[in-house]
Amino acid sequence: MTAAGGADAGPVVRPVGEHALLVEFADPDAVTALYGWLRARQSAGELPPVEEIVPAAHTVLLDGVTDLPALARLLRTARPDPAATAAGPLVEVPTVYDGADLAEVAALWGVPPEEAVRIHTAPEYVVAFCGFAPGFGYLTGLPARYEVPRRATPRSAVPAGSVALAGPYTGVYPRSSPGGWQLLGRTALPLWDTARTPAALLAPGTRVRFTAVRGGTP
Repeated sequence: MTAAGGADAGPVVRPVGEHALLVEFADPDAVTALYGWLRARQSAGELPPVEEIVPAAHTVLLDGVTDLPALARLLRTARPDPAATAAGPLVEVPTVYDGADLAEVAALWGVPPEEAVRIHTAPEYVVAFCGFAPGFGYLTGLPARYEVPRRATPRSAVPAGSVALAGPYTGVYPRSSPGGWQLLGRTALPLWDTARTPAALLAPGTRVRFTAVRGGTP
């Protein structure tokens, strides 16, 4: 089930057990595009039955597949547009930009902290995939020139609600946990709430905008 080589060969499709397929890409933007393409066709009834679609950094897992050959044929010929706009709901995240690493990130970008805040609040982000902890979304949308490394020494405890950067991703810590991301600020928005349905505020495909709040509680 592997696609042929070439620049426009499409994804690599591999069987995973008897009822699942794993689609692999080198370009993470292609994962986001395929996920949106699959969900749109699933909603329209144009996709062979699938129980679950799970994106990751470079893969999409389709589980509970009833017709593997039919779905594999569709995936091998899929050419979703990476530039297509995400159609998920929009979540605004009010953020106090007073993070411990804001000045360091601004220095890496060669700008003052106030400009770093403007840079971070300018894009509309998309949740590419979820992981690490319940409710933690890996958000893409910041231009590649603003990628920053993880901290050389992770913190033993990052406060819940911390807005942070690492590599190409922005994330919000849903609860206190160890972490090595660069901390820009904090939000009081609950990312994970078991009394809410669904418990996770952010899901793959959700659009996110960060808005700067001055001081106090965001």
